[in-house]
Order: sequence, then structure tokens, then C-alpha cells
Amino acid sequence: MGSLDDKINEHFAGYVVRKDLVKAVKGNAIVPTYVLEYLLGQYCATDDEASIQSGIETVKDILRKHYVHRNEAGLIQSTIKEKGRYKVIDQISVSLNEKTDSYEAVFDNLGIKKVAVDSGTVKAHPKLLVTSVWCIADVQYEFAEDARTSPWVLETIKPIQIARVDYDGYKEVRSQFSKNEWIDLLMQSIGFDPEAFGRRSKLLQLMRLIPFVERNYNIIELGPKGTGKSHIYSEFSPHGQLISGGEVTIPKLFVNNSNGRIGLVGYWDVVAFDEFAGREKTANKALVDIMKNYMANKTFSRGVNPMGAEASFAFVGNTDHNVPYMLKNSDLFEALPPQFHDSAFIDRLHAYLPGWEIDVIRGEMFTSGYGFIVDYLAEILRHLRQEDFSNRPDKHFSVSEKISTRDRDAIYKTMSGMLKVIFPAGGESAEDVEELLQLAMESRKRVKDQLLRIDATYPDVDFFYSGRDGKKQHIQTVEEQEFPQFYHHKPAPDPGQLENCETDEVVVEPADTSLEPTSAPEKPLPEEGHHVFAENRKGVSYDKLFGPYTDGATRIIVTDPYLRYFYQIRNMMELVEMVIRRKAPEDQVSIHLVTGPHDGDIQKQRELLESIAEACTGSGVDFTWAFDTSGTAHARDIVTNSGWKIILDRGLDIFQAPLRREVFNLGDRLQEHRMLKGFYVTYVRK
Repeated sequence: MGSLDDKINEHFAGYVVRKDLVKAVKGNAIVPTYVLEYLLGQYCATDDEASIQSGIETVKDILRKHYVHRNEAGLIQSTIKEKGRYKVIDQISVSLNEKTDSYEAVFDNLGIKKVAVDSGTVKAHPKLLVTSVWCIADVQYEFAEDARTSPWVLETIKPIQIARVDYDGYKEVRSQFSKNEWIDLLMQSIGFDPEAFGRRSKLLQLMRLIPFVERNYNIIELGPKGTGKSHIYSEFSPHGQLISGGEVTIPKLFVNNSNGRIGLVGYWDVVAFDEFAGREKTANKALVDIMKNYMANKTFSRGVNPMGAEASFAFVGNTDHNVPYMLKNSDLFEALPPQFHDSAFIDRLHAYLPGWEIDVIRGEMFTSGYGFIVDYLAEILRHLRQEDFSNRPDKHFSVSEKISTRDRDAIYKTMSGMLKVIFPAGGESAEDVEELLQLAMESRKRVKDQLLRIDATYPDVDFFYSGRDGKKQHIQTVEEQEFPQFYHHKPAPDPGQLENCETDEVVVEPADTSLEPTSAPEKPLPEEGHHVFAENRKGVSYDKLFGPYTDGATRIIVTDPYLRYFYQIRNMMELVEMVIRRKAPEDQVSIHLVTGPHDGDIQKQRELLESIAEACTGSGVDFTWAFDTSGTAHARDIVTNSGWKIILDRGLDIFQAPLRREVFNLGDRLQEHRMLKGFYVTYVRK
């Protein structure tokens, strides 16, 4: 173990687990992480390797005997019948049968319904009435002659969660860790290796925890696929509920008018909407209106009396385009369904987490170190919801008085959440506060700046804070610094909006062109022709060979049946890099590769090609590939939808294979310094 792992085990013995053990015990059991770590915490909460291995076998045995696989449901039902009673691990929900005036449970995986449940169990665990909950349950089988009576009886039930948490002890032990150590401990608790992330990336990951520590906190995260946006809400805590598909009804979410029963917001700390984005999706207007009122006032009503709840909302979804494209052509909320692409709804979001800054999750990002049992941390975070740290920044800084109350509340709620996560016992310095304050203000500014694009009636706001010396520190988002030529561009205001403006004149600020080049360098014009290159020649690159012919294309098809080894697939990656360098940041280009399978190591070939696709995430290039399994394709060419066909007798494999050396070599970095194989290239205008 490393020094941090030693320290974690020393101070949190019994409440931590080695995170790589989850994979060791999961097998084909489709259960959330907190269920597995609950079991691991019972049997593997130690640093003794022998005890860990013994505990792993015990947990595996428990899952093997008691976890219900859907395809083995019949066997488990038979076991319960023959033994009369059996313990199972399953998702269970309960409903009231008004005809029989009794409660009945449904076991999702076991596939049994109308399981008799006593009222005391329902009163002790009311969440069962709202949604399925993972539980360890004793089920009895008592056959009755009356066909109307179900033979299934729920004898005992125990939701899978830690029984007792010492919150004061947690805060006291926090002082034994430095700020950086604590952040790394939290990262390992989430399941990630801290060494794989930079400082800002760690803080963005921890922002996903704010809904669990702040009541009525509304956060949105839009970004590329595969960045783990929904993982926290589906796997991390038994107090969060993930709604797949992002669609839910009013009775399910808020209140059922027929029986007055409160919905998800009354029972869960966090309600997350997965796959929330999608322009083709539609939403019930009444649902949107109730959500807007709840997000602003913490109350909702479908009858006479208003009702209140404390659930936070998290909205996660995938973007369709990269950042410069969105900034130039629309806004950063463009992927939302039309009913939610509404200024009143967006203004109620406390923070916009920039999902495009978070890397696609890769295997090497996961940790093998120790972290909190997620259920233990979830209980701590839930306890922190009772605290209010929003005034702590005032000791060191003051936020601009010119921003609205809604902006100020959003900033302070984000600040409060981050302080609870990182400094639950206080003790933060002015430097610590400033780092988090900048992130909180930026997260709200991202929302407000996009509102100016969507609705011209919103006023422009200067986000800044001042220290005790009175010096103003103005806030900019990362994308504002990276793409100033697009960020400050504002679409022409809608005439209907102008009628509602309080002033007669609307001033649209010109784009900031201070960072734009004064003139674009001239590019050589492409021409038809045939060229032969001798072996061992240098000074040739993909940029010179293909660049002018791929400029302006939005679809490029590469056919090369022999991309098998690492250096050959690296050639493909370098072609993609060339396209990315030459295209405008806001342009979208799709590159499709057709190649042949490598019979010697097809799995490695697949992994390398998939890594190119992952590397392109957020770049404006969409890379896809496919195998030509017919074995008849021998052509090697590049075809663009801009009218060019480039015929290559060697495909992309025009460079001599690099030597494997543990030294620096220009040929590894610059194609112009590599020796060529003999080849020819023909350019044909289609």
C-alpha cells in the first residue's frame, strides 16, 4: 500500500474498502456498487491480504447463493418452496392493494408478485412504496387452498445500508488529512485513481457530489459520451434515484392526485435525469411548469395545498456537437429538448458542469487503492445536508453586488456544497476558498451567459468578487478564454422579445477579435496528378500529401485493409490529428475507416481503433470504423465528399516501421523526419 492508503486504513478502519475488490466479486451480478461494497465492508474491511481473500470468497458465496439472477428465478422459487424460507438479495417494491386492504411486494429479479407484507414493514421503509429498493429479505412460502391468497410472504427485510455513522468522528479525523490528501481520498472513494486527474478535473468530479450534500440543488452536466456522467447517481448512493431516459410523469415525480401520495422528490435526496438531452424528445408542459416552480421555490402543488420537498435535481445528457460549434451556431444548451430549452427553466439551474472537460473513462483511470465504503460516505453526505456553509466565503471575499439574488444564491449553494465535501469541519484558508469560489462563480456564469443568447431580455452581468484589499477579480469560463471569437457572439434578438424590453434600444456587443489572426495563411490549391516517392526519402507528411485535398470535407472514408499493428494504427491516428489541426474548431467532420481484421490479435486491433474514437471525443471529428469481413477489398484510397479520391498503393503505411528505442527521436514526433517506403499516390477529382 502507498502512504495515503496506510493513513486511510489507520484512521478509518472498518469504513474503507479496496476499490478494485468490487470487480473481483461482481461477476455477472447486476447490482449497484453500494450493494457490493456493503457486503465487502462486512467481510473485507481490513488490510490483511489473507483476510481480504477469505472475505472475497465469502461475499462471492453470498452472491452465488442469495443474489437472484432473472434467468434462475424459477430455481430460487423452487428452493423457497422446498425449504419453506430462504434469504434473497433483490430489488423490492411495495404497493397497496385497495381491494384486499393489504400491502403487496414485487420482487424484480425473482419475478414474484403479490407477496404479503405487514404494515409495520411499510411504515419502517416508506421508500418501498415509491420505487424499487435493494434489500436482503427472508421470503416464506405457505401454500393456501384459497386461490385468491398468494403463497408468498415477506417475513423480514433489510435495506442494504450501513446501520450507524459517527459524524463527529468523521469530522474529527478529517483534520488528520491535508487538503490534497482528502481530495485524493474522495477520488478513490468514487473509484478513480487521483494520479490520472489534474487538479481542476478532480474538483469537477467532486462537483457531482454537491446534490447529495445540498438540499434543492439543481445541476446540469452536458458533454460527450462515456465520461461517467450518470455513474454517481446510479451506483454511488442508496439515497439517489436515477431516472433512465430522462422521462417521468407528474404523479411519479411529485404527487399522485388520486391518493395524495408524494412522489420521488419526497423520498430521495437526489433525483437524477439520465439521457436528459435530445432535441427529438418531448416533455409534458405541465410537468415542466411544476418542475420550474419546484426548482425555484422548493414547493409544488396539483391540488389545493402546496407541498414541499428537499430533493436535488441533477440533469445529465450528451451533447451533439463540440464547444466551438455550439458557441458559433447556437448555445451550450442546444441539446436540450425544446420544452426545457426555456430561459425560465435554465435560470433555475445553480451550476453547469462542463462535461466536455471530463475525459472519457478508461481502464487505467480506476484505482486499486482504498476509499470509503460508498454507503458510509453516502450517509455522511446525507447528514451534511442539515448544515449550511454558504456564509463561510464572506470571511474572505465579497461577491459583486450587481448580480441578481438568484445568481448569488446559486454561487453560495455551490460553494456550500464544495466546502461540505472538502472541509466538513472547517479550517479552510482564504486560498482554498478562492479556488472554490472561482469554480462556483464560473459554473453559474456559464448558465447566465447562455441565457443572454437564448433570451435578449436578460441583462448582461459582470461576475467578479473582491478580496479584503478591495481588488476585483473578474471571472471567465474556460471556453470563454479558449474561444473568445465565438463566446461573445450573440444571435440577433427575437422581435417578440424586443417588445418586452424595458429600453427602446438593444445593444449587441461585437465579438472579441483580439485573439483572431490578422490574416489566414495561404493554402496550396489541390490539383489532379500522379506522384511517385522513392524509398528512404524524408520530408513527406500526411499534411502535405492529403491536407489540401481533405480541406472543406465533412465526410472522409479511408479504405486500408492492412491496419493491424500498433505503428500502422498510429498512422490512422495521425491522419485524424491532421484533419483536426486543419479544420476550423467549430466544424464537424466524420472519418470512417474500412479495414481488415487481424487474425493474429484482433482484440488488440479493436482496442486500438476504439481508442482513436475515444480520443476524438469533443474534437469536432467523429471517428468510426468497420471490418471488411469479405476479404475481397484490396483497394487503398481516401475519398472525400468534397470531390476528391486519393489512391495509395500502400495505403497509410508509407513510413518505415519505427525502431523500438528508449530514447527521444524526431521521427517519433514529426512525420517529415521519418524514412519512407517506396510508394505512389494518385489524385483524382470525382
